[in-house]
Amino acid sequence: MDADLVSIQEARDAAQAAAAAQKQFKTATQDDVDRIVAACVEAGAAEAKRLGQLAHDETGFGRPESKEQKNLFATRTLAAQMDGMRTAGIVGKSDDGNVWTVATPMGVVAALVPSTNPTATAFYKALIALKARCGIVMSPHPRAARCTAEALDVIAQAATDAGAPPHLLACLGRTDAGVTIAGTDALLEHPDVDVILATGGGAMVRAAYSKGKPAYGVGSGNVPVYVDRSANVEKAAADVLTGTSFDWGTLCSTERSVVADSPVRSRMLDALRERGGHVCSDEETRKLRAIIKPGGRFNTDLVGQSPRRIAEMAGFSVPDGARALVAEVDAVGPDEPLSMETLSPILSFYVADGWEAGCERCLEVLEFGGIGHTLALHATSDRVIEQFALKKPSMRIVVNTVAALGSVGMTTDLFPAMTLGPGTLGGSITSDNVTPLHLVNLKRVAFETAPLNDDHGEPLAEGAAPPRSAARSERARSERARPARATPPRPERTNGAAAHPSGDGSWMDEIEARLVARAGNQEVGAANRKVGAATRQDGAATRAERGGVGEGPPRPEERGGADALPLPEGEIDALVRRFRS
Repeated sequence: MDADLVSIQEARDAAQAAAAAQKQFKTATQDDVDRIVAACVEAGAAEAKRLGQLAHDETGFGRPESKEQKNLFATRTLAAQMDGMRTAGIVGKSDDGNVWTVATPMGVVAALVPSTNPTATAFYKALIALKARCGIVMSPHPRAARCTAEALDVIAQAATDAGAPPHLLACLGRTDAGVTIAGTDALLEHPDVDVILATGGGAMVRAAYSKGKPAYGVGSGNVPVYVDRSANVEKAAADVLTGTSFDWGTLCSTERSVVADSPVRSRMLDALRERGGHVCSDEETRKLRAIIKPGGRFNTDLVGQSPRRIAEMAGFSVPDGARALVAEVDAVGPDEPLSMETLSPILSFYVADGWEAGCERCLEVLEFGGIGHTLALHATSDRVIEQFALKKPSMRIVVNTVAALGSVGMTTDLFPAMTLGPGTLGGSITSDNVTPLHLVNLKRVAFETAPLNDDHGEPLAEGAAPPRSAARSERARSERARPARATPPRPERTNGAAAHPSGDGSWMDEIEARLVARAGNQEVGAANRKVGAATRQDGAATRAERGGVGEGPPRPEERGGADALPLPEGEIDALVRRFRS
């Protein structure tokens, strides 16, 4: 059978099954969700090493030990950050109690998973979907279909064992047809899919945004690192090499260019050499440049390869322990291949005189490929840090740390994520590190704070309604002061506006007791009740003739004398509320 047809049918079946399972899971309590997520985290962490090796073996990218570390990051580090996060039911109330926030899941997520981080991204997306009470169907990169599916299986089995519905988590590519573009398109367009979570190359992300669904996408990184004259140069060099050598540069947030302030150029190059950076000669730089875009197209064979392997491809040699290939250049753009994102440990090196010039050079790099994503800054000058924060078009500016790991939240307090939004500058609807809350709809329950009608359905006179701030504070005071009752009191009016009891409840309780005792509060006979009713009707008519509103307690003469009858219980309540108002 045609491979596309098989892949399309697999996508349809998976989306339908996930939607049916999600309808069951969407009513799970927060305790149930957290228990299931915890079980999945432990299952994923236990397989971190095996799956890291499998990802390396299947794709040929990166370093197994780095992939293991990413798998642990996408399970245990992520779980620690999600601990206590409320994603089910009423998750918040405003201070005055006038607005409640209720979390509901978005539904079924279609997730695109890249070949550069196939198992860690599968763990991460599955866990944030579960935390949000969503279902998820993954479409892996064909080059990483097996390891992505195995990572998802680990999470899915643990979730089912912990009580989640079967088929809530799924991955395409199970058939002999593998994963095809037609199958992925069928998934993204399926009516049971509610939101798309795309991580991958620019073409993949643009395809996700073209499907007419809500979507979160990320773009390329091409991260520049500015090293100011105020920086700790030795630490800056160590951080840069840690980033470029981590999984051999396969993270989009990996350092791609160093822009060194001219007074620290020599120190920075020496510090890179001392820590394993191979600073290329002019001839080696020329050879390296030649293999990046042969024939005008990017050479994907460079992705995730070691410096030694890349040097061999270019026709020169470097020590086995080399951590990056550093090439000093002076241009940015299509005519300088070394200025582009290569997803490898190739590091271009620029010099700029002063932070203003460094700022401009970083901007050039970002605009060539990576705008909106990430910028790294090494400086101790508050003014320099502040100016970069204000002027650079990057949604993550990490300071004095490893860009590759700081931007994803491993060495900073940013949310741990394998999907980093570059904002509208980078063509994405989000500038955040994507969290479970991006897969949750937040609905609001809002109570009236500026009434147009009173409690009897009568329109309030213009200007009679309290200001919004006063209404909010009055509501808060009322909620704190109102004594517990089996049934709520009958609404009363005072000068056309609803009355609100207030007070701390102590001395008011004593007044209430005295009023009840004085009224006698004994049962009255049917005849007395009739007399009392007639008296109250007469009194109401008299007050109406005088222009009164008519809901306050009658005067003594209207009752036929203070001692003629005890106060009925309804009037006692009304009088108490008048005292409280």
